[in-house]
Amino acid sequence: MLNLIRNEHMKIYRRLRTWILGGLLIVIVVLAALFSHSGYSTNDDNWKIRAAESIEHNQKELENPDVPAKFKQKMREDIALQQYMLDHNYPPTDSTLWGGTLSAAGLIIMVTLFTVIIAGDMVAGEFTWGTIKLLLIRPASRAKILLSKYLTTLLFAATLLIVMFITSLIMNGFLYGFQSLNLPHLTVNAAGQVREGSMLVYVFATYGLKLIELIMIVTMAFMISTVFRSSSLAIGLSIFIMFAGQIITLLLMRYSWGKYFLFANTDLTPYLEGQPLAEGMTLGFSITVLLFYFLLFIVLSWEIFRRRDVAA
Repeated sequence: MLNLIRNEHMKIYRRLRTWILGGLLIVIVVLAALFSHSGYSTNDDNWKIRAAESIEHNQKELENPDVPAKFKQKMREDIALQQYMLDHNYPPTDSTLWGGTLSAAGLIIMVTLFTVIIAGDMVAGEFTWGTIKLLLIRPASRAKILLSKYLTTLLFAATLLIVMFITSLIMNGFLYGFQSLNLPHLTVNAAGQVREGSMLVYVFATYGLKLIELIMIVTMAFMISTVFRSSSLAIGLSIFIMFAGQIITLLLMRYSWGKYFLFANTDLTPYLEGQPLAEGMTLGFSITVLLFYFLLFIVLSWEIFRRRDVAA
């Protein structure tokens, strides 16, 4: 199995396209960090002034009887957070390296896109290049061959994700400074008390949940690659579904059964803030739905590849 995975890695990394995608990802992360930092003020007291003004504004709004109770609760939480930040001299996360690193999590869609391009080529490419027969005459079973290709795809995705995270952390560290490494992640509990947590754990949780989304879409792209003999068609269809899925989700969420749609559950990060996409959806529900689709994609990939006639 290790030899098969090693061979698949060689196929990926000996192609110029792979290195171009990797370099492009680094450039995108660097440019995004520079663009975000361009509006950053170097005056350390600015955030304190804004926080004090926000507290004063929210306190006045709390006295307004026309403001809904739900919004008042959010205002109380904001007041507690901003007052705690002022009391302990904690700057807003947005103006630190952690803010930039968290913002970079939104660029995981680029990691997904680049991995989809590779995944769409993993099986269909063997038919396009005419190398599928040479691959299947090896002693290894079809199951091991397919598994090695899938694991290699996931390892490639993990590599891109690590490169993106490290690049973002270093770049934002140089832009904002590394003095905020020990900055805590602040939350407000049900009693209105501010709690300090590990920012590193929160960042890893954000990236970890994004990784689940990445795995699901890549698995879908890999399944599509086993269906078609044309790598171009497999890649194109995978990219189309990847972007169209979000639009379709917005349309389907008007119906009660829309929450069972794959792309309604792929992004799990809203659960970190307690804000699910739709009422009644929970983290456990979304994970269950994703597990169903994951098993479906894996079974379809295996059955199609196992039955595939390579005589043509």
